Amino acid sequence: MARKEKPLLSFWQIWNLSFGFLGVQIGYSLQNANTSRILSAVGADVHHLSLFWLAAPLAGLIVQPIVGLSSDKTWTRFGRRIPFILGGAMVSAVAMFFMPNSEFYAHLMPPVIFGAFMLLLMDTSFNVTMQPFRALVSDMVPDRQRNLGYSVQSFLINVGAVVGSVLPAILTFIGISNVPAEGEKVAATVIWSFYIGGATLFLTVIWTAINTREYPPKEYAEYNGICEDSQPKSIGRLIVSAPKVMYQLAVTQFLSWFALFLMWVYTTQALAENVWGTTDPQSREFNEAGNWTGILFAAYSVFAAVYSLLMPRLANQYGRLKVYAFSLIAGGIGLISMLLIADRYLLLIPMAGLGVAWAAILAMPYAILASKLPAQDTGVYMGLFNATITIPQIVAGLTGGLLLGLVGGHAVWMLVVAGASMTLAGLAVPFVLKE
Repeated sequence: MARKEKPLLSFWQIWNLSFGFLGVQIGYSLQNANTSRILSAVGADVHHLSLFWLAAPLAGLIVQPIVGLSSDKTWTRFGRRIPFILGGAMVSAVAMFFMPNSEFYAHLMPPVIFGAFMLLLMDTSFNVTMQPFRALVSDMVPDRQRNLGYSVQSFLINVGAVVGSVLPAILTFIGISNVPAEGEKVAATVIWSFYIGGATLFLTVIWTAINTREYPPKEYAEYNGICEDSQPKSIGRLIVSAPKVMYQLAVTQFLSWFALFLMWVYTTQALAENVWGTTDPQSREFNEAGNWTGILFAAYSVFAAVYSLLMPRLANQYGRLKVYAFSLIAGGIGLISMLLIADRYLLLIPMAGLGVAWAAILAMPYAILASKLPAQDTGVYMGLFNATITIPQIVAGLTGGLLLGLVGGHAVWMLVVAGASMTLAGLAVPFVLKE
């Protein structure tokens, strides 16, 4: 069937496609910056933290291909991807209410187990929401605007990450207690941050749902040169026939997401020990380190948001692969340098390199991959591609405790391990990928 060219979209149409990702990332960033803080407060041992974090990648590994395959086959009056986006957002918001309140459900199960279960539920629903957002851009945006489409998505993700990361610090600034109340374990700043994040997540997703009109099946088929009644293949057959670039990208994805997982798990503990000189999760100093982790994560997200606006032009001028490689190496250097810095404010400097890497990780692989995917199977392939994100995190989760022991139990050295992995990812780009 002859392929009809998709119409060019206005900037605001592209913006609306991904606006809900702003709220999703607020929630996701609250999770990234505060999960270790919450679990430590309710009783988790630092050597076991990476095992609790396994909930997130395991959920993604299982859920995203299923959601992708289902959304490829689905058409409702609300669209193909939107129903999954809305459903995931609703469950995410509910889980965000319960997780920081884990200690209050001790009559049901130990708080640390309840917290881990809420983490699993929260991340599963995040994955149900995120995967269709990736496919939605591929569905709606023409090839000529693909760099722009994923860069706008990356920009919104990073704005959301800034908001989610700084919420506890902002609430502390306006006078909400940043230490647990007497007899309690989790600070009010964290609890209220999760309430605000959950509400924002739901409202921004509603905005995308209201302002996005997905192409109906006949129109979608015309724009992608496929038979309207063609059916997606089984997941097994799709894996066998996957585009070669998926496996090539898997190398850089493994090394970069292995690094990110270690960073998310151990940054609070690293700062508490290396800058504040404490390992007590109930102490004021540890909670200050937790807030500062959010500030640092917000800082790299600010740099990432700015870099996201520059990436389309840089990629068009120098090529996606050069920009991708440079960005990953910059992130690796930033992580390694954190070992040498014991001043909280100077730690903002390495966040520039990390932000550059984060922006590229969010956009470049998808821009490279999207043009190689068969349109009728875009959703499931985006879900399968998520395995290149989740598998390295699972490996990092299973080996994190062992690696922490090998570096003498000092969490800051885990950031060095993460930096080395990120640097290797950048160096591998020219060897495993071709423009």
